[in-house]
Amino acid sequence: MDLQLAQAEPLGGLAGWAVSLMDSLGGPGAAIIVGLDNLFPPIPSELVLPLAGFSAGQGTFSLLEALAWTTFGSVAGAVIVYWLGALLGRERTRALLLRIPLVKASDFDRTEAWFAKHGTKAVFFGRMVPIFRSLISLPAGIERMAFGRFLVLTTLGSLIWNTVFVVAGYLLGANWHVVDRYAGFFQYAVIGAVAIALAVFVITRLRERVRT
Repeated sequence: MDLQLAQAEPLGGLAGWAVSLMDSLGGPGAAIIVGLDNLFPPIPSELVLPLAGFSAGQGTFSLLEALAWTTFGSVAGAVIVYWLGALLGRERTRALLLRIPLVKASDFDRTEAWFAKHGTKAVFFGRMVPIFRSLISLPAGIERMAFGRFLVLTTLGSLIWNTVFVVAGYLLGANWHVVDRYAGFFQYAVIGAVAIALAVFVITRLRERVRT
């Protein structure tokens, strides 16, 4: 880490903690932080990955090491979520969802059918979408997607996503935060789309109840 830069622009909060951990542990520190993104979505990869690239640019580890360790962390975290889904199982998941107000058994059946048809694309592209990248491993485990296929798709999707952000942070150096700023717009768009979809779902179900 460039001490002059650190002293001139000290990093606090999550960013400061992430840089400190990577300075202390090197590549494994980056893997731990990125892996936690899968288990605790409030830890955003859009912030951590550019920081890993920035740290690589400061000589904490090489760019290739940054890509390798962050991808390892992404895959490790996704595998944990996959096995949590597998342990939860289809029947338990179905029973839990049916306890949610306005949710019908047909909703689960349609979602299950959709995942059976599009699960491969969902896991691959889901690794490149904020929020969903932390959650997509759960239905893969619940539906017991072949583990080898899940591993390959998760690794490839994670590598693409990580490469974009790590290399951006590496090239931008002290301006790594620009990546997080613009990635935030994408994240807000996804959150907005999810909120609209939930609102439409609730309104539709309430109207169905009124009619019946």
